[in-house]
Amino acid sequence: MTDPAPHSNHAPCGVLPAQTLRAMLGAGQIVAPPLAEGQIQPASLDLRLGDTAWRVRASFLAGKGRRVADRLAEFGMHSMDLTAGAVLEKGCVYVVPLAEALALPADIHAVANAKSSTGRLDLLTRLITDEGTEFDRVAPGYRGPLYAEICPRSFSVLVRPGMRLNQIRFRRGSAVLDDADLAALHARENLVSGAAHISEGLGFSVDLRPASVDLAGWRARPHAGVIDLDRIGAYDPADFWDPLRAENGCLILDPGAFYILVSRESVHIPPDHAAEMAPYLAMAGEFRVHYAGFFDPGFGHDAAGGAGARGVLEVRCHEAPFVLEHGQIVGRLVYERMAERPETLYGAGIASHYQGQGLKLSKHFRAP
Repeated sequence: MTDPAPHSNHAPCGVLPAQTLRAMLGAGQIVAPPLAEGQIQPASLDLRLGDTAWRVRASFLAGKGRRVADRLAEFGMHSMDLTAGAVLEKGCVYVVPLAEALALPADIHAVANAKSSTGRLDLLTRLITDEGTEFDRVAPGYRGPLYAEICPRSFSVLVRPGMRLNQIRFRRGSAVLDDADLAALHARENLVSGAAHISEGLGFSVDLRPASVDLAGWRARPHAGVIDLDRIGAYDPADFWDPLRAENGCLILDPGAFYILVSRESVHIPPDHAAEMAPYLAMAGEFRVHYAGFFDPGFGHDAAGGAGARGVLEVRCHEAPFVLEHGQIVGRLVYERMAERPETLYGAGIASHYQGQGLKLSKHFRAP
């Protein structure tokens, strides 16, 4: 890897935009084969699978002073060539070296997350690094390879090299908006339809009384077939999902089941900001709303053809059946400042699949 380019001590803090990511590629701070079309998003970089998957006995982190390759020798069961396509089976754990590597300067760190389509398939995908002690976190100045840990939880999937299951966002310093700054941004931009519930982020609630349709959500079927991740709009939802009709605005969640629901509020992300979905509170109930994606600048924003978009919720119930009620706050959006406005916005001519969305399955399914 080449040495990182010098950086300025006065460079602006915040999430780095697409044009900075291209400069980082040119400077050797992001090391990658030639990029695929659309791989750079307004505030993130899609990561590509390499050509080998390791089936491992258990999920793991490399740990201080350890390399992922060493842990693969310890926990790996067998390797699979992905070149012609291979099935990652439901309930199994795999580690796949990624095509991209990093040589970060000392003032830039990174965080990764599953892409929206990955989360909507209940396809647990997390980034791991050499010497890493947390999933999805890359320390400032990290130099080394990247790996994806993949665990299909509801559906087995067919994957190939170059597929993009997770994405990485780069930051300089910290630019998370506190509640006062978020309230001020909402006063200027009207971030959410309806009342703004601001507490360590912008709260959003679940919609279990849809106004125009009977459908309140979807529950994954337990014994469905394989999904080829290259096939867009190819699958009948009825083969993989059971439709849900909430009774009197309530839905009883079954332990271990996976649900696709939707937020009651429409939200948007102004062009100078980015956001990340986070769980609300662990004590709010025996369930978790997955936070399987970044919200790029322009998501739902009228400048990018959005005019508001609702958040799709990937919900898994734990331990005991739980009654979820219409309007219950289930998650929050944490807003951050961009270091610079990105040259493109989400939805503005970049074939964004979920701009202006409502209740929507992943892009692999036909409209019901």
